[in-house]
Amino acid sequence: MLIDQEVDLPGGPRLAVRGASGQLRPFLLVHGLASNARLWDGVARRLAEAGHEVLAVDLRGHGRSEQTRDGYDTATAAADLAALIHVLGWTGARAPIAAGQSWGGNVVLTLAAKHEGVAGLALVDGGWIHLADRFPTFDECWGALEPPRFDGLTRESLTVRSKDWHADWPEEGRLGSLANFADLPDGTVRPHLAREHHRSIVHSLWQDDPRGLYARVDVPTVLMAAVDAVPTHPTPVTDAADRIADAQVIWYVGAHHDLHAQQPTRCAQDLLELAHRVDEVAQP
Repeated sequence: MLIDQEVDLPGGPRLAVRGASGQLRPFLLVHGLASNARLWDGVARRLAEAGHEVLAVDLRGHGRSEQTRDGYDTATAAADLAALIHVLGWTGARAPIAAGQSWGGNVVLTLAAKHEGVAGLALVDGGWIHLADRFPTFDECWGALEPPRFDGLTRESLTVRSKDWHADWPEEGRLGSLANFADLPDGTVRPHLAREHHRSIVHSLWQDDPRGLYARVDVPTVLMAAVDAVPTHPTPVTDAADRIADAQVIWYVGAHHDLHAQQPTRCAQDLLELAHRVDEVAQP
């Protein structure tokens, strides 16, 4: 059973977390942009059943976490996670494996490269995102990627719509996606992440180039990439794998970008195999 809690970081913010205790090495699970911790539920349950401590976190401004006025960029999100790891006392043999999806991949990459305390790294269809490679200006980037508006949409109508979302997802994945929205007093919903904060994070993904961080990652790493077919030419994924010292690529052919929600069994198994690699490296 996954338990919801809150953790106050020194100097803020207050982060909501969701997880389970366990005797084996912890996993820290990090969602993507405008998402929330519950998208990890299927994976988290399986990791906990295997004996691992597991904690999925709502990043600031997301899910049930505190809505701060600023701090909506990749570097600040990574610093929040470093502070969370310190508060939890996850050190030494309890140093966690950090897994991040989409923008969360860029966040945990930054965590591993710029902060101490991570024993292993999983980049789940993210970690290699640099939007300036696709869009010469940020205005073009935001024009293409700004989120839809949900003005006037009720929770009831959202729930009905969600039944048509991702028909091949497990039910807990669909319910997790519904948790991206907050309920308003008039019965309508809005995304937990405010639009201006969403824009700030997209700007961070446009501005920050993760390629400068790869050589600074010195822990076992797995890159889990959703693709239509296994590529036969260099890609941002293979470039990242070539530059990270101990990296393995796993191709999820035909998978959704939210592959952790769509394929929790396979995703959890790949993370457990990463944990074995981490423990082998950690042995004296």
